Amino acid sequence: QVQLVESGGGLVQPGGSLRLSCAASGISFSISTMAWYRQAPGKQRELVATITTNSNTNYADSVKGRFTITRDNAKNTVYLQMNSLKPEDTAVYSCKAVWYNLWGQGTQVIVSS
Repeated sequence: QVQLVESGGGLVQPGGSLRLSCAASGISFSISTMAWYRQAPGKQRELVATITTNSNTNYADSVKGRFTITRDNAKNTVYLQMNSLKPEDTAVYSCKAVWYNLWGQGTQVIVSS
């Protein structure tokens, strides 16, 4: 089955950390740039981070220095390590296999005290 499945979201206090995972199946994961997006209530979807097939990365200015995107081609999985979380990071986070234009269902992250 062709799909992306995110996990790792939840409720965390400001300053805390979360690690999101996105597991791919049914695609040749290693040939695709992977991306994390997020969408907060009432806001447009925002590109958070990308990682190319040779692990070059890019980040939105709002998360630089706090978030890290990595990939494990052996596990067909891309990760988003989120540190120093802020309330404004609250959103539904979704991953995308760019080559395939394939989206996951999203995972909710809530940063609140």
